[in-house]
Amino acid sequence: MEDDIIIQEAYAGLLEAIRPKMDNDDRLNIQKAFELAREAHKDQRRKSGEPYITHPIAVAKICAEEIELGPTAVIAALLHDVVEDTDITLDELRQEFGDKIAIIVDGLTKLDSDRNIQNKQAENFRKVLRTLLVDVRVVLIKIADRLHNMRTIGSMPKHKQQRIAAETKYIYIPLAHRLGIYNIKSELEDLWLKITDRETYNEISRKLNETKRDRNEYIKNFVRPLKRAIKGLNIPFEIIGRPKSIYSIHNKIKGKEVAFEEIYDLFAIRIIIDVPVEKEKSECWQIYSVVTDFYSPIPERLKDWVTTPKSNGYESLHTTVIGPYGKFVEIQIRSNRMNEIAERGFAAHWKYKGVKDNDDNVYEKWLETVRDTIESSDHNALEFLSDFKSHLFSEEVHVFTPKGDMKILPLGATALDFAFSIHSEVGITCATIKVNSKLVPFSYLLKNGDQVSVTTSKKRKPNKDWLSFVVTGKAKSKIRAALREEKGLQASFGKEALLRKLNALKVELEPNVDNLARYYGFENRLEFYYAIAEENINLLELKKFPIVDNKFDLTQKSKEEKIELPKTTKSKHDFEAIHQSQIIIDGQAGDKFSYSLAPCCNPVLGDDIFAYVSATGMKIHRTTCPNAENLLASRANNVHKAEWGKSTSNQYYTDLIITGVDKGVGVIQAISSTISSTLGLNIRSFSIDGHDGFFEGKLRLVVNNNNQLHKAIIELKKIDGVRNVVRNT
Repeated sequence: MEDDIIIQEAYAGLLEAIRPKMDNDDRLNIQKAFELAREAHKDQRRKSGEPYITHPIAVAKICAEEIELGPTAVIAALLHDVVEDTDITLDELRQEFGDKIAIIVDGLTKLDSDRNIQNKQAENFRKVLRTLLVDVRVVLIKIADRLHNMRTIGSMPKHKQQRIAAETKYIYIPLAHRLGIYNIKSELEDLWLKITDRETYNEISRKLNETKRDRNEYIKNFVRPLKRAIKGLNIPFEIIGRPKSIYSIHNKIKGKEVAFEEIYDLFAIRIIIDVPVEKEKSECWQIYSVVTDFYSPIPERLKDWVTTPKSNGYESLHTTVIGPYGKFVEIQIRSNRMNEIAERGFAAHWKYKGVKDNDDNVYEKWLETVRDTIESSDHNALEFLSDFKSHLFSEEVHVFTPKGDMKILPLGATALDFAFSIHSEVGITCATIKVNSKLVPFSYLLKNGDQVSVTTSKKRKPNKDWLSFVVTGKAKSKIRAALREEKGLQASFGKEALLRKLNALKVELEPNVDNLARYYGFENRLEFYYAIAEENINLLELKKFPIVDNKFDLTQKSKEEKIELPKTTKSKHDFEAIHQSQIIIDGQAGDKFSYSLAPCCNPVLGDDIFAYVSATGMKIHRTTCPNAENLLASRANNVHKAEWGKSTSNQYYTDLIITGVDKGVGVIQAISSTISSTLGLNIRSFSIDGHDGFFEGKLRLVVNNNNQLHKAIIELKKIDGVRNVVRNT
């Protein structure tokens, strides 16, 4: 009975959110989808204990209310888990709701869990992203699904929270940015930080609350003269002041290596005007003129995305001014139309499509650039994911063709990336590139305003070195495809050589070729054949293997044999071993495995950790490791749960970076004294470099746990002249 009340209240909230866009047919289909999903999920519950049907209802409500999608997306969202988690089939949905709903739900359904897929998570991502070209609502519903999962993640085990958070950061946050859903992107970033670094999240949240009254008073005083002046222009307007997201503030603290109190632009002022589309640009600049009449602008912080919108359709005029008491204040000036597109991205774009005379159909252009990557990246799911991510860039560079046409590429793109952006064939046959009439190397990093011209030659062929500097997915996928074609030709010669040798030894190609490929450490036959053609494999070695029943007896372990964790039942001795172990892996004593602490992040007792298995062994990483996002998100098959055991006898190395004002030799003595005398810790190494009145020190400490580490950071920050202390990676 209680469940029925919860479900009906949730469903009523959904109907209220979709009501303005719903006719009678829509209402009937939504009701039918709700009843089918409720019946299908009737015996299922979420980890929190709620009826499972509350999840698809919540996802559908996010689609309707926060992304503003229509009834079709709501129906698909209600049904998004029925094929994956229940006995309902795709054909049944197609008969009941039609092809469009079936296509969307199919795109949202994970690959069959019992299929033998090496990188299953990457393959699932690839399946979802491929449907982007069929119906973008698949991706939008998937983002809504992820948002609700992140909002309700607290009831899940910690190691699963870490994996889901890593996936979110790796693909869903960049995707939300690229589709212009900034509110959802910002919330996902904050939730990610809350899961991966709750201490930092709570600290920033606390400080924002503590300064809320002063901040609101400052905003009130800041906007008072602006309101009076803008009213005189007879332009309908609204001024909103809001703090920046916790994640954004965290990035500033980390990037600028300063304390919270030293960040000036903790909040942004948004001025939204209600004007016809043909007057948007001129009126935005008029508002800018009013702002700068009262407050001094910082010229290098002016961003004009009104004249030149971002490649995801974002339009706004940004500037930073110096307000009262010398505080930096970011101002965003935009129209109602621009604001709705900024908030709701792709969905709002369709509402306003064709409104502007110079409408460039930015999303269609972007989807067209994505198409090449998606259609040519069928070789490897991990490669595909890497290539696709290059389309989700947040920073851009604007360059021009010799005819003056503008091309938007990710920041860090090279001259060769530009060639591929013109056409795949131009990139493949690129011979020389000129930037601003000067010959440049293919690896030249493009800058805003560069004019680029390319000459081609049919004799030119790509080489693998190109992959080391191109950054766009299109360039990478086309270069790989061309290299594979060339490799395929060479591999055919290798295959002929192998066949001749096997014939001489009187053994068949099948199944020996696959066994030999694995023995020599290759993933597939093509790589093996190619290595033979390149003379990296000595076929004379085949004589040393005994032949039994037409098969080589390859008793030596393959170089790439998968490392499996032992599956054992726990005896009394096992429980004692677990109790004494430094690391526990999947509930077993870590001493059973050959593991080491990853040098990229130097885990310390008390850190949140996970185990990653590769062909070279097992490494223990911190969940905040720079490599964690990629490993947890795209290589989940090789990730195992890890936690610290009861053993406290170990000592750990940890690296700190200390920055501050250079006051002479005294700071070195103060740091050394604090570490050795006050904290009683050992210094493994210490280097310091001073320049322009500031210093940066690199300190390696020996600690027993992260409590000692955190105490060391707090004490070092107290030293006169020290501005910030951070853990290095």
